[in-house]
Order: sequence, then structure tokens, then C-alpha cells
Amino acid sequence: MSLLFNFFPFLFLLLIFPTPSFSATAPCPLNITVLREIGGGSKPSSDSNSQCHFVLQALHLVQADYLRRTGFFVPPLNSSESCWTSFQSFINEFQPNFDIRSSCGFQTSWISQGCMNITTKQQFENQVSQPALQSVQSNCNESLENNTPCAYCNVQLSNLLTSLTGVTVSNVSDCRAYTTIYAATLSDQFGPTDVGTAKCMFGLDFSSSSSSNIRHRTIVIALVSVFVFLGLFLFGVFWIYIRFKRKKRAEMKRNSNHNRTEIILGSSSGLDSMNQSTTLIRFSFDEIKKATRNFNRENIIGSGGYGNVYKGFLFDGTQVALKRFKNCSVAGDASFTHEVQVIASVRHVNLVALRGYCTATTNLEGHQRIIVTDLMENGSLYDHLFGSAKKKLSWPIRQKIALGTARGLSYLHYGAQPSIIHRDIKASNILLDEKFEAKVADFGLAKFNPEGMTHMSTRVAGTMGYVAPEYALYGQLTERSDVFSFGVVLLELLSGRKALETNEDGQPAALTDLAWSLVRNNRPLDVVEDGMPESGTPEILEKYVLVAVLCSHPQLYARPTMDQVVKMLETDDEVVPSIVERPIPFIAGRLDIEKSVGSNSGQLCSPTGYQAYTLQLQSSRASNGEEEEGSLERGSVSKD
Repeated sequence: MSLLFNFFPFLFLLLIFPTPSFSATAPCPLNITVLREIGGGSKPSSDSNSQCHFVLQALHLVQADYLRRTGFFVPPLNSSESCWTSFQSFINEFQPNFDIRSSCGFQTSWISQGCMNITTKQQFENQVSQPALQSVQSNCNESLENNTPCAYCNVQLSNLLTSLTGVTVSNVSDCRAYTTIYAATLSDQFGPTDVGTAKCMFGLDFSSSSSSNIRHRTIVIALVSVFVFLGLFLFGVFWIYIRFKRKKRAEMKRNSNHNRTEIILGSSSGLDSMNQSTTLIRFSFDEIKKATRNFNRENIIGSGGYGNVYKGFLFDGTQVALKRFKNCSVAGDASFTHEVQVIASVRHVNLVALRGYCTATTNLEGHQRIIVTDLMENGSLYDHLFGSAKKKLSWPIRQKIALGTARGLSYLHYGAQPSIIHRDIKASNILLDEKFEAKVADFGLAKFNPEGMTHMSTRVAGTMGYVAPEYALYGQLTERSDVFSFGVVLLELLSGRKALETNEDGQPAALTDLAWSLVRNNRPLDVVEDGMPESGTPEILEKYVLVAVLCSHPQLYARPTMDQVVKMLETDDEVVPSIVERPIPFIAGRLDIEKSVGSNSGQLCSPTGYQAYTLQLQSSRASNGEEEEGSLERGSVSKD
């Protein structure tokens, strides 16, 4: 009895102060079950070649549902493990043995981290521009099942990214994903769990295959019954149908005689596939002609080996740029489709935004392939450095252009899924908007690079003076090939000199060699253009010169990654690594080798590729201040 009396105080304390839980994992607040409820419980279709991209989009849909219910973008950090476990169970229902974190390289904590440490809806709305926010709220608060409202909503989302230029903590929910997660929650009637919203915002198709099969069997049974019991009736319908087709064909022939510019939409399988997989606006050829005043020469704002670029106005008064490819044929549609799909698959403040495209065939103009993008009011970087612009760019503007270009390339390499190698970074492909924000453009040569693979290419393409040595000589293509080209552009931006110039002996001289020699002789500031307005401090200018020389180093592994370049350029106290000595014998004859492997053949929309340029140096054009362009095509024993 006394023992029980002595134990009673301890029992009382246990009742008042329960034993604390030693579990560090909290339950997951995300509602993974919404993925099982969309589309009547059907599973979303996924491409086995892009499983990690599919996982990200499914996770973003769940985050949109979480934001709609709680006002938070990401779950608490202590629930990360339980959320991955719940999400893994859903993925394994139709992709067994696929481990999300190990296969895609995701860390556990990343599911609770994202853009600029923004966690709540209120923080997001306070961060972005209010006019852009209101435009998104008015354009995305409706059903997005059809292509047109979906495309207009996506166009408005790119404006939000101009306010989200900070650091993304992880690659699970970047700033671009935040915009789609936010937009998916705007409609009271059509939220993130709506089939149309899931397909438009996240690219997830929850169409029910079972119901489709039932409908198919029903139609087959009905047709068989009709053939058996109503044969005579079907024969009559068939006879009427033949008469209708003959009448229609005769009417089309008459219209063709009166109007020889009648449009016949392209029907290649590649373009048909693109129509089903993209939410871009497909413009008619009549709309394109009206926007450009029938391709008036006064509307031409750029040209190249691909064709001309026209300034135009859409029906709502929006100014756009229309890139019209020449020498096109149906056989080259795969190349055109590739460029459209590359631009449509990425969305970043420093990448040119695609509004739509046009594919048509006319009796007079032949096959027409046109892409429509936002108009860049300040043209290209080439125009300001080497064109007719009389006023030199100030240092703050040059610094802004350098940072924007680096961030755009960094997104292509590490933000896009799969990653993308641009392959043609040069001054004329860096476009500038009204605020001189850099926009990387022209994805005609871009190459998807899944799982960080290294390509050995049998056909080297690019512009002479910007192509990395290992790519020009051996066909070895990696993300650091783009880093080399960026280094050349950065040197042009700093010095006001072209990548290739003619020396006193009439031979081409590379800007990278000149910059290297000046840095080697402790004269890095001699690289900087004289008379630059609002010039920066010597320390900052020297740092940018060293970064440019490091990026354009002939040895691949001596170059930094684009993520490292962004960090060095935007952080004042970031130290530039030591520059490795250059192997002179390796690069001594590089320009001669580039010229020897050049090819003047190739057509823009030909079956072998539509982005062909000539390697031959246009010395006469160089003397007139025009751009020198070239393409490298060479043989290799390795496969592309």
C-alpha cells in the first residue's frame, strides 16, 4: 500500500506531462489523393523518356491544391519525408520500381523549398508586379481546357517572372513553377483538379482510357448492326456522300481559280503531333499577312540564312516579331517542329517568349513556316555593339545584359527538364526588350540533353568564332560548349570588338586570343572598351574580364558551369578561380581547321536540317560593319 502511495506522484506527473514524441517526421499535409480523383480516377499518361519532368508536374499540381486549401506553396520542412513517401506510392501505381529521389536526383528537403524563400500566397502577391498580377487573374480565372484561353493565360504568366529574379533554393519548385501553381488556383469553378487546368498548366493528360474503350466498342457494335440491318440505308448515305465530295471538290477548284492564295494547312505527322501536345496559338496565314501588311519590306527588322524577321501587329494591337523561314518543304517540318517545341517547353524572363506559329501551303508562296514571338524593342546586342546604333551602351546596361544572358543559359542547362544546349550563342541571338533585359533567342540549333549526357556529334553547327574548340574539332558537345560561346559574347560586350577581326596581315584574329594575351601580361583592363559611359569600378571590370577569359578557355574542364558564372557575376565577394594555362599547340590552328571543315551546302527547311549557314568569312561584309556568320559541318566516326 505504501509502495502504491509513493508511485502515485509519478503517475500524476505522467498524466499532466505526456511523454514527448521522438519522431522527427510530421504527417504530410499534401493531398496526394487528388491525383487519383482527376478524370474519374484514370491515370495520367506519361512519357518514359521524361519521367522526372512528369513527376515534377504532378507534384506541382498537388502543391496547387495545397495552396488553394491553405495559402501555402510548400509543406513544412519536418513533413518532407512523409510527403515524398506518399507521392512515391502514387507514382509506383503505374511506374513500379521507379524511385523518385534517386532517379531524378532530388533531395528530401527540396519538396519544402522553392523560389526566393516564398512560402505563402500573400508573400507571392506582394513580390510580383501588381499590373502583371491583375492581368493573370483576369486571363486565368476561367476554363483552360481549350487552346486559346490556355495560351493567353500562359503568355500573361511570363510577365510575373520579371519580378521573380531571386535565387531558387531547389530545382523542385522554381520561380516558373510558382507562377503556374498560383494560376491554377485562381478559378473558383475550375481549380487545379480540373482536367483542363491539369493539362494546360501542368501538361498532365488525365483522359480516361477505359471510357474511351467503351465508347469505341459501342460504336463498333452500332456500325455492325447498321451494316446488317440497314445496308440499303448506308448505301444511300454513301451515294449522297460521294455526290457531296464531288460537289465540294468542284467548288474548291473554282475557288482556286478565283483566289490562288487559298490556304491548305500542313498535314505532316510531326506537325499534327505538335498540334496535340502544345497550347500555343496556331495563326492562319491570312492573319500573318494582315499582321505584316502582306510581308511589307518596310516591316523587316532582321534577316539571316534562315529568312527574314518582320515586325507586326496582332488583332488586339500587340506588337510581335514574326520569323519567316525560307526554302521550306514538308520534308523539313521535323526541324521546324523541333524549334517550336524547344521554345514552347521553356519559360523564363531571360528567354524569348513564343506566342504561336503558322504552318500553311499556298499556290503562290508554297510551304510557309512562321513562328511568332514577343517583339524586342531594342533589337539585338549585335545591333548596339556593331550595328548602326550611335550611342555606346553604358556599363550598368552591359552588366545587366551579361547577367540576364547568364541566367537564361543557366536555366536552359539546369532549370529545364530535360536540359537544353543552345549551340548558337552569339551577339545577334541576344535580344533586348524596352528595359534592356536580355532575352536568349533562336533555338533552331538547340539540342535536348537528358540526364546530362555528352554528345559526340557527326554534324557540328554554330557560328564561326563562337564555337568551342572541342566541339569544332572533335564534335564533343556539352553544356560547357555554350559556356565558351557565352565567354566570347561577354568579351564582345566588354571590349566592343567582334569575335573575329582581320589583323594587319589580312588574317582572321580571335578576340579570345587577344584577351588572353592581355590578361597574361597583367593588363586585363585593356580589354575594356575606351569611352564606355558610366564605367564601373576597376575591380568589377577586371572581374568580368577574368570571368570572360575563364569561360572562353579552350580546355573544356577549365571552364565553369553557367550556375557558377551567375554566382560570380552577381556576387561582389565571389572570387574568380585561377585561370589554367592555355595549351598553345592545341589552339594554334583552330581557325584554319574551322575553315577547312566548313560547308556551303544546306537549305533552311531541307530534310537534313533547316538551320544552315556558310562558314566562309564575308570580309566584304565585315568591312561594312555587318555580321559574319558561319556553319560548321564535319564528319566523325561517332554517332549524333
